[in-house]
Amino acid sequence: MNYLAHGHRFTDRPYFLAGTALPDWLSVVDRKIRLRQRHLAPHATGDGSLAAELAAGVLQHLHDDAWFHSTPAFYLVSGAIGKRLRGLLIDPDDHRPGFLGHILTEILLDSHLEARHPTAVGGYYAAIDQVDASEVARFVAQFTDQPVEGLARFIPLFQRERILPDYADSARLCHRLNQVLLRVKLPSLEPAVIPVLDWARELVGGQVDALLQPPTDSPNDCPEQS
Repeated sequence: MNYLAHGHRFTDRPYFLAGTALPDWLSVVDRKIRLRQRHLAPHATGDGSLAAELAAGVLQHLHDDAWFHSTPAFYLVSGAIGKRLRGLLIDPDDHRPGFLGHILTEILLDSHLEARHPTAVGGYYAAIDQVDASEVARFVAQFTDQPVEGLARFIPLFQRERILPDYADSARLCHRLNQVLLRVKLPSLEPAVIPVLDWARELVGGQVDALLQPPTDSPNDCPEQS
């Protein structure tokens, strides 16, 4: 899942919402920093404190990812997107198709959620704007020996950049994907990929409900209530 799918139900709880984004923020800032369930669970006390809200939000993210990535719809959609990109990016040593199949499934799901709920992105950013980046960095510092200053700098950038609306347009989405590829040291995409992004958008659109349906043994509610 991406930012909106993880968090759009929790815009009334800014630090819980920040917790749902925190693993993805850390994947940008420093992939060596991992927040583990066993370390976070004692902090998720439900007392409404900043630490409790952040810890519970991260646990929500980890739970959501666990069931989302095991759904048949995720395998179907991410595999189909990767296969279509492999037909365009024909170098057998090109690692982008599989990587992009995964993240495009998540990103385009966010785009469809925005279309279903036109106020969702505005509400998401209004809540995130209430979050103090230094407080989030202090929380993370409890669980790692790695420097966390980069996180305190990144969160205001995330607040300013407003990336989520760009997912609705395939040309702007291509630009955002190239930012991700640059970060992971993979080659940029050419504009010729844009028709594939349009096709992938339609594919994800036909699977939104299946992608957002957790297994019947999942203890939490589905993240999308239509």
